[in-house]
Order: sequence, then structure tokens, then C-alpha cells
Amino acid sequence: MALDDSLVSLSAVTLRQMIGARQLSPVELLEACIARIEAVNPYVNAVTAKAYARAREEARAAERAVMAGDMLGLLHGLPMGVKDLEPTAGLLTTFGSPIYRDHVPDQDVELVARLRRAGAIVTAKTNVPEMGAGANSRNVVWGATGNPFNPNLNAGGSSGGSAAALACDMLPVCTGSDTGGSLRIPAAKCGVVGFRPSPGVVPSVRKLLGWTPISVVGPMGRTVEEACLQMAASAGMDAGDPLSYPLDPLSFLRPESVDLGSLRVAYTEDFGVCAVDDGIRATFRTKIAAMKHLFAACDPIELDLGDAHRCFDVLRAEAFVAGMREAYERDPASLGPNPRANYEMGAAMSLKDSAWAQAEQTRILKRFQEVYADYDLILSPTTPVSPFPWTSLYADTINGEKQENYYRWLALTYVVTLTTHPALSLPCGLDGHGMPFGLQIVGPFRGDREVLGASYAMEQAFSRIEALRRPRPNLAALQVAEPALTSIVTAPPVLDGQGQGGAVSAV
Repeated sequence: MALDDSLVSLSAVTLRQMIGARQLSPVELLEACIARIEAVNPYVNAVTAKAYARAREEARAAERAVMAGDMLGLLHGLPMGVKDLEPTAGLLTTFGSPIYRDHVPDQDVELVARLRRAGAIVTAKTNVPEMGAGANSRNVVWGATGNPFNPNLNAGGSSGGSAAALACDMLPVCTGSDTGGSLRIPAAKCGVVGFRPSPGVVPSVRKLLGWTPISVVGPMGRTVEEACLQMAASAGMDAGDPLSYPLDPLSFLRPESVDLGSLRVAYTEDFGVCAVDDGIRATFRTKIAAMKHLFAACDPIELDLGDAHRCFDVLRAEAFVAGMREAYERDPASLGPNPRANYEMGAAMSLKDSAWAQAEQTRILKRFQEVYADYDLILSPTTPVSPFPWTSLYADTINGEKQENYYRWLALTYVVTLTTHPALSLPCGLDGHGMPFGLQIVGPFRGDREVLGASYAMEQAFSRIEALRRPRPNLAALQVAEPALTSIVTAPPVLDGQGQGGAVSAV
């Protein structure tokens, strides 16, 4: 497969600069992105519903604005993929569920509205697990997303479509969200950046439990600078998220300058409570050995995070009860196994369980602070296993240990979720199977800028160390997955519903 990388491989930051300098037309960039999607998406199935006709109109309008000397937004003229959990006006939004396979919203969710006001051009939606439940982006509406490094393996989730699209240079901007690791896990598996901000930094208005801190929206990117650019366009207070607060979005535009040689870094393979594959542990030790000279200190630590697993079980189940009750009571069979399992777990719980979980989360947060009295960052693997076949719903066994449920293998990221600390997954070379390895970087309480600054400095340092630099997939050598990624489709999208016309198509 012959591919033209001359435009699509450039960073979003560079592309935006070129558009502003009249060195690149938004129309030219959009057509290059569409060509890349059409050439590569059949191999990875990252992109779902498409809005090419509307995007082309908006790209022409963006070009006119440049030529007229108008004020341009931070993302002016940049094609964007939107995770299919985020409602998009006039564009099919299925949540990966048969219930919504013909659902076309009337308006954009606030995240999408902000990014569009900043000039981004919604070009397509990106694939997710059904209702975002799980870390393998597969559903019966669109099929599975394959890993860009090997489409027979999974791309992670729930932002797997966005991660794969970025890794394949399909789109320079893609959105994501994170409860138990849905920004960080697919970023790790696809070799891109996923940043989970502190709750309220980027308003999440679609969560039904507005006061919960476990669910956030945040940026993905091929680089830390791309993530920063999206943060600057999306952060800031909105009454739709009661955890949001006044802040200066532009303070995220460029990563802070950080001297790695001044940082005191702690590291852990498992946070004391997580099952981690022996191969991933060995890879992590090798990575730490290759980077520890960069820091003032780089020390192993032990943590006591209490009953983090049960705590997350309860808090996660609460959110699913709030979101799935109507659908479940109408027809339990309308939900797939993952969201149904979450709902039933939550429905069986009591107020006593909820109160305990809230208190335990508070205890975990307080214990976690003890580390930051001596260290600036905590490093860990992002995921406990190398990417597994997409045909497996989840990693049910780690080192011979049966996992309790379909999301227990996400513990390396969900224990950090419970602390509410900001965390970023940074590409860090390959694992023992030749697949991308993600390094989870956990900053201090509300230290979002510190995490981004340190991550950027590490990214620059890693680029000079072969074992640590970001890997790139060989797209020219991609092979069709076996079985086909769309072989699980039993409830295909309805593409002739209201508001779609010729502007939306499926893959």
C-alpha cells in the first residue's frame, strides 16, 4: 500500500501554524486526511460514521477566513475525529450500541462545541466498546478496531478508535474520555499520548452523576504538544459540570519548561494491588533502567491503597445504574454483556455499599498524598498485558490468575482514577512482543500542568534513546485482520435516518 505522509504525518501544532501562515489550505489538509482514512481504515476500522460533505464545506469556509485575515481559533482548519460516546449534531452517534444505531443528535455536546468553536472540523466519529464499557473497542454496530501495529490484536478502549486513528495519521485531532483508563490504555496500546486531566479541568457535561470525579473527558495526541493544544481549546468552566471551575485555558497551550534533572521520581510495577504480566514487569524494569539517569532520583516505592478494587467496583457500578436503568428495565437483552454486567452489579448494591466506597476513595486519596511529600511523579506501566487478540473480550487471565470481571485487568489505571490525580500515558518504545509500551506518568494533586510539562521533557529525552522513543506502525505493510474486524456486526448502523442525507457514510 503506497501512502503519502507529506501532510498527514505533521503534528497538529505544525499544521495549524502552516494554515495560519497561508502555507497550507484547510481544504488540502482535509482531502489528505480523507485519503488516508479511505486507504487505511479498512485495515483497522478506527473510523465509524463520516461527515465528509459537511467537512468539505467547513474546510472551504475555513480557507476563506484565512484569506480574509479573520481571527482564527486554536484549531482552525484541523480535521477532527470525535469519540462515538460524544453527541455530534447531525452526525450519527451510536455509543456502539444497537439501541442507538440510528441516533442523530440535534446538538453537539459541550466538548465538541468548544472544539468546533476553536476551528476544528468534525470529519468522522471513532469507534468504542458498547456504551464505553471495557477496554477492547468492539461492538455489534461497527465491529472491532484493530491495532495499527497488528490488526489481529486489539487497540484498547474505550477510546480505541481515536488512538488507532491518531497512530495511523488519519486525523490530527481526536477526542477521548476516561473512567477506568479509557484515554490511557488505548494510547499505550497504539503508541500515542492519552492525558487524563483532573476532574473539572475539561468539563464533562454528559455524565449523569455530575458530582462524580471518576469520569472525565480529555485529549489524545501523537505528541504531548498535540494534547496541550487540545487542552487549551477545551478546558474551562461550564455549569454543566459542577466540578468545573474558573481557569485559564491558554495556560495549557504550551508545555511548561521542566528540568528532568531536578525531578524526584518514584516508580511501581503494580501499585501494590494490580495483577501485572511478568513480561510487562520485565519490560518496565528495562525501561526504568534506561531512563533513571535523567532524573535527580528514581526510586521504587510501596503503596497501601486499601480495597481499591471493591471501591472502584461500586463507584463504576453507580454510574452504570444511572445511565442504563431505563434501557435495562425496558429490555435487559438490549444491552451487551459488559454494560449489563455493570448495571446488575450496581442494582444489587445498597446505600451502605455506596457510602463505604465514597469513604474508601477519600482514604485512598489521603494515603496517596504521602508519596508526594518526597517525590514529584509516580511512574508505572499503563497496562498489565501486551495487546491481545481483538476476538477476546478482555484479558481474563494474567500470569495464570483468573480476573474477577471484565475490567479488573484495567487496575493499573483505575487505581489512579480513584486518587483523582492527573495522569498521562506516554509512548515508551516496544514491549517484549514488539508492541507499543505505554508509561503511565502520575502527577501531584491537581498538577495537570506539571504532568504535561514533565511528560513533554521526557518525550524529548526519549526521542534520543532508541529503546524509549515513540514507535510508529508500518502502515504500508498492514494486512487484513483474520477474522474480519466487521465479522461481529449484527446490528449495522442505520445511515438513512434524519439529518444524515449524503453527509454520513459507514465503513
